[in-house]
Formats: sequence, C-alpha cells, structure tokens
Amino acid sequence: MFLSRRITQEEYFDTERPVAEVAEFFQSLGRINRFFDFAHPFRNLLPTLLGEADCQSLSILDIGAGDGLLGRTIGDWAANRGWNWRVVNLDTSLAALALNGNGLNVAASAMQLPFGSASFDVVVTSNMVHHLKDAEATRLLQEAWRVARRAIVLSDMHRNLGLYLALMLLLCFQDHPTSFKSDALISVKRGWRKADFTRLAEQAGIGSAKVELYFGARLILQASKGTVNGSPKEHF
Repeated sequence: MFLSRRITQEEYFDTERPVAEVAEFFQSLGRINRFFDFAHPFRNLLPTLLGEADCQSLSILDIGAGDGLLGRTIGDWAANRGWNWRVVNLDTSLAALALNGNGLNVAASAMQLPFGSASFDVVVTSNMVHHLKDAEATRLLQEAWRVARRAIVLSDMHRNLGLYLALMLLLCFQDHPTSFKSDALISVKRGWRKADFTRLAEQAGIGSAKVELYFGARLILQASKGTVNGSPKEHF
C-alpha cells in the first residue's frame, strides 16, 4: 500500500552541494515552511509543556537547524511577548549555517552533541529526524534527552497520502528547483507514523515521551523532565 512503509531513499540535498544550490534550497524550504507554519508547534507546545511563567527565559538547542529559520522565528515571537529565547543552531552543513550570519551556530553531528548534560533548557528539531535511519534517530533522541535540562520537542512529517497530495499540489503552483520538489516528496515518504516515533522513544529510554498527531501533517514527540533542581547548566 502506498506510503505504508517508510523508505530510506537518499535525498539530493542529503549530500554536500555547492553553496549557491544550498542557498537556493533554503530559500525554497523557507517558503514551504512558512506556508505550513512550521513554528506553530513550538509556539503552542512549549508554554503548555513548561508553563508560561517558566518560558520567559529559555536556552534552546535546535538540532538540524539548517539556515536557522526556526530559531529566528520562535525567537522573534518570544521577544514580542517580552520573553528571551536564546537559540543555538546546530547542523553539519557549514554552507547552511553560513546563511544564518547573525545567529549562534555550531557545526557538529546530532549523533554526538558537543555539549555537557543538561546544557539547554529545551532541545528541538523540525523536519530533521526523517533524514536519519532508525538507529540514528534513536541515537539523536538519546543525545537530545541528555543535553536537555527540562524538555525535548521533536516535530516531523507524518507519512500519509493527504500530506503527500497537498504538498504535490502546492509544488505545482510554486516555482522551485526540480531537485527541491523531488526532495520534498521524498521527505514525506521518509516520514513517520505514530508507532514509529513511540518505538524510537522506547528504544532511546525516554519513558515520559508523548507522541501525538498534529493537524494531520506532523508528528510531535514531546517529553519533559520537569524542574530539575541543581542540574548543571551552561549558559548560551
């Protein structure tokens, strides 16, 4: 059955590409992400998960941040509320991070985060985990949970026909490079189902993880450690 199983086909931009192509890719990705309001889960869930009073000042690690659009978006939103959300953007692509010239960027692998335990209040990812194999995704979850002091929130594509057709239709009406259009549809095929995310959380040893379908297009994995008194915390 179509989309019943997750594929592992490599996307064009999963490997290193010329700087100009990377810039063009993130320009297209930004248009798609804004259309689907990709920052909404984080604006909506973090105050609920942590409590608004504890959201006034947060250190956040964005894994697979690319050009840092998510960090800029949620940082600006928080600032408009009088909050201070400081986002560190982590990615393996130097070309992608270079597009975020004014941000705090770290080039490193999600499989071995270069931070001590409980270094950040919150660790987030957006549409990044589907780029990984199952074992790699489990490792990412373990690392995210390790460096998070309070919570993790992972958002990724829900693999379903409705999203695939909606994205296909949108791409017909928007002007994007052919390689980007191909990657976008492959991303849906590499997406997840609720049982997949639940299994990954169990394998990562995150017993408090909660997995939910979010407006039909996304899966959200969230887990909270609550208030951890005395935990080591680096300042970013």
